[in-house]
Amino acid sequence: VQLQASGGGLVQAGGSLRLSCAASGRTFSNGVMGWFRQAPGKEREFVAAIRWSGGPTLYADSVKGRFTISRDNAKNTAYLQMNSLKHEDTAVYYCAAGARPILSMMRLIRAYDSWGQGTLVTVSS
Repeated sequence: VQLQASGGGLVQAGGSLRLSCAASGRTFSNGVMGWFRQAPGKEREFVAAIRWSGGPTLYADSVKGRFTISRDNAKNTAYLQMNSLKHEDTAVYYCAAGARPILSMMRLIRAYDSWGQGTLVTVSS
């Protein structure tokens, strides 16, 4: 699976951005799509995840209520709508695809087999 992330940019605190992740190649129709982020000097962390088949979505506590993950199966594209952005949301955001939509694993980096190149989100305070 090849993943292409886009939609990052510079936004003021309180603003919104929508990230997109287009999947191509051998996509996982029953798999999971996730978003992770990595701030300078920090480890990559889980943000949100969704199954292609539907069902519950998962969010990190730090973004719950502000971010929404969604997917368009017809377009093989996942989205991350980010509202009420804070300075601490500044990071490179990565989308990832995994073949095993196991709920207990969807927050884990090792559950994902393919990664996009990352898109930079900068939130000015």
